Parts: sequence; C-alpha cells; structure tokens
Amino acid sequence: MSAPGDLSGKTLFVANRGEIAVRIVRAAKALGLRTVQAHSDADADMLAVRLADAAVSVGPPQAAKSYLNIERVVAAAQEAGADAVHPGYGFLAENATFAAAVEAAGMIFVGPSAETIAKMGDKVAARNAARAANVPITPGSEGRLDGLDAARAVAGEIGFPLMIKAAAGGGGRGIRVAHDRDELARLVPQAEAEARAAFGDGGLYIERFVPRARHIEVQVLGDGTRAVHLFERECSLQRRRQKVWEEAPSASLSPQEREEICAASVRLAEAAAYKGAGTLEYLFDDEERRFSFLEMNTRIQVEHPVTEAITGIDLVAEMIRIAFGAPLRLAQEDIAITGHAIEVRINAEDPAKDFMPFPGVCGAIHVPADVRFDTLLYEGYQIPPFYDSLLGKLVVHGASRMEAITLLREALARTGFEGLVTTLALHEALAAEGDVIGNRIHTNWLEEWLATKPFEATS
Repeated sequence: MSAPGDLSGKTLFVANRGEIAVRIVRAAKALGLRTVQAHSDADADMLAVRLADAAVSVGPPQAAKSYLNIERVVAAAQEAGADAVHPGYGFLAENATFAAAVEAAGMIFVGPSAETIAKMGDKVAARNAARAANVPITPGSEGRLDGLDAARAVAGEIGFPLMIKAAAGGGGRGIRVAHDRDELARLVPQAEAEARAAFGDGGLYIERFVPRARHIEVQVLGDGTRAVHLFERECSLQRRRQKVWEEAPSASLSPQEREEICAASVRLAEAAAYKGAGTLEYLFDDEERRFSFLEMNTRIQVEHPVTEAITGIDLVAEMIRIAFGAPLRLAQEDIAITGHAIEVRINAEDPAKDFMPFPGVCGAIHVPADVRFDTLLYEGYQIPPFYDSLLGKLVVHGASRMEAITLLREALARTGFEGLVTTLALHEALAAEGDVIGNRIHTNWLEEWLATKPFEATS
C-alpha cells in the first residue's frame, strides 16, 4: 500500500475537455502521473488527447451521451486502469452522484467528497451552511423551489428584481433575472430546462438581485481538516452572467474588508470539512461596503490562473496531491500577494454579430511568449460546434493594476488566430475603456456598455 500523497506509478483519468483538460494533463505529468484523457467522438483530435499518455472515447458528440454519462465515464476510467479521476470544471465536476460512483468503483475523486459536494455544491445547501457559519448571505428562498407558486411566495417576501439560479452547477448556466411576476412565470421554466440540460439537475432557487454589485470570490484550499485562503479575485465584468475578465486581487476592497471576506471563507471551508480547491463567491455592495455569500464552487475554476499568478501556487497540482491523501502543505502565513494579474477569456464568438459562435479551423497562432496562455488550440484544429466556445485564457501579471492593464493591451495587440473570429476586439476595447481602467464597474456594467458600443462587422 502506498503512503498518503504518494503519486509514483499512479494514473489520472481526465474526465473533461478543452483548455482545462490540457491544464490538468500538464500539471499531472509534471507531478509524474500517467494520464488518460476522456474524449467524445467529436474531440478525438483535441489537444489534451495529443498530450496525454493515452485516450479513450466516452461516447458521441452530444455531452449528455458522453461527458455527462456517469456510467460510461466511470467504466472508461476503470478500463483505463485509473487510480484517480479529475473532473475539471463544468460537466460532472460538481455532481455528487458522479463523485460517489468514482469512489464506489475504487478510484479517487480529485475534489471534495460526494457528501461535501452535496452540501456545498448544491447552492441551496451551501447558503444554509454559510448561515450556520455566520457568513452573511443574500435574502432568498430557504430551500429549492417547489414550483412556480413557491417562487411567487418568495418573491412576495423579498421583492423584485430577483435572480433565478440553478441549485447545481455554475458558470452562469440556468440564471435568469425577473423584474415582475409575469417575467417570473416565464423565466422559471426556462431556467429549470437549462439547468437540467447543463447539469442533469433542474433544481432552482431565487435570491434578491443587486444590479450594481461587484462579484468577489475567494479561493480556498482544504485537506478536510484545515483550510487556507489564497486571497480574492474580482470578476465583475460579466456578459449574460458569464465572466469575461477576471483579476486578482480585487482593487475594490480595503485591507480590512479583504481580511474579513477571506476569514469568512476559511471559516466556512473548515466548517464544511472541505477537501481540495474551492471558491466562495460573494456579492459586494460598493456603497454599503458589505459582502454577502452567493454560492460555493466545489471544483477548480476557469479563472484560477490569476490566483496562481499573484501567489505563485499551482492550484491544480495542490488539489491532486491532496486528493491522493497528502495533508495541506501551506500555512496561511506562507501565502502572500505579489503584484496584480488579469485574465481575459478568448472565445470563438463574433462580437459584431451578437457574439455568434464561430466554430472554424484554426490557422497560425500568434501569442506573445512572455504571457501565460491556457488554451485548447493548435494550428489546424477544427473547433467542434457542440461545446462551450472558450478557446483560451490570456493572463498578464504586473507590479500594479495599471501595469497589468498596460501589459494586457500590449499582449492583445500582438495576439491573433488566423482563420478564426474571436472576442479579442472586445478585450482590446475594454482595456482602453475609462471605466474599466478606473475600476468604475459592476456586474451589470458590461451589458449596459455593450448596448452602446457597436463593434464593426468582421466580414
């Protein structure tokens, strides 16, 4: 029997796709693990498949029949001789049934236990846990909504506007904002259907919508007994509830507010006996200088590289070590902020055509060598039309926020992907925008700005 944390001779099965699969494969190989990459029939040529030591198909292109097929994914991992399964983000990453199935099959789930996911991955249960840990929460439903009448009853108590959210999953999927009773009646079934399609769970809850709040989130690492924070990220620039620009640390918090929100996050993570990498998400009211807990993401997040940039800590490597039984190696005093980092998400979408997806063939790639670029692209890659449009994440790190913005502008000017239409133009415009430079933003700012900012047609 190997010692806790011993990775020698072990095999990791990567149950995801795209840039996060590439990120996991590279981190695992750097730790000496053998890697096996899952892929759908549409993803047989993806970069993670090329980089992994082996690959196996988990089904047809439709995610519901491949990446979301628990029985098939677990069987494929077993057949591959895997010791552990990394779920990445999205798909089954926050599915307690999947985590339990992996463990029942004798493998390690790289993430918290099924019980913790059920408690903290479920947004309703997480709100209850936050309340018990004395972490401020937004007013909303006490539990999952049981039909439209229940939603109307909660709306009568907390008022409009309100946000309808998926109890499972994340990434903005299943979220709707209702401004009156008619919208509520129309949007609840839509949110329910989207949540069921994205996460296999149509459960919903509602909470008060704060239109001019900031989105602040705290990264934590835990080993089931002890937890530490790796400071916060600000992700207030969002389009359709999905983040497009993330930075760390937040320029909006005072040192005392940073200490309070990070301490609250550690308190909640330790109360949940949290194991692995997780993120506590909050709304921050600029005027009242008050934060309130939104939800916990019980997995690695898309924006984790900005935290890695300011702390120098490899989050994916740490979560793999912890999953294999190693205790948390970091004390809180070991973790410090150095400089400021910004990440922008580059999607295969056309800003001039209402961000219409553009699943083309990638030609030559031009990205500066001195910035981090986490991507799924390679020259000649045909982007499949079945999945998320995220192509990669450009990450810059400067001594200050202003230096980071300057570095971002320079990096974007030298970046291009021949044969593709992407959101590069959006980020170039944002990096030159006075409100963004001056940090005069909120979670609704980008939608309002886009309504007055026509992009030129690209073809």
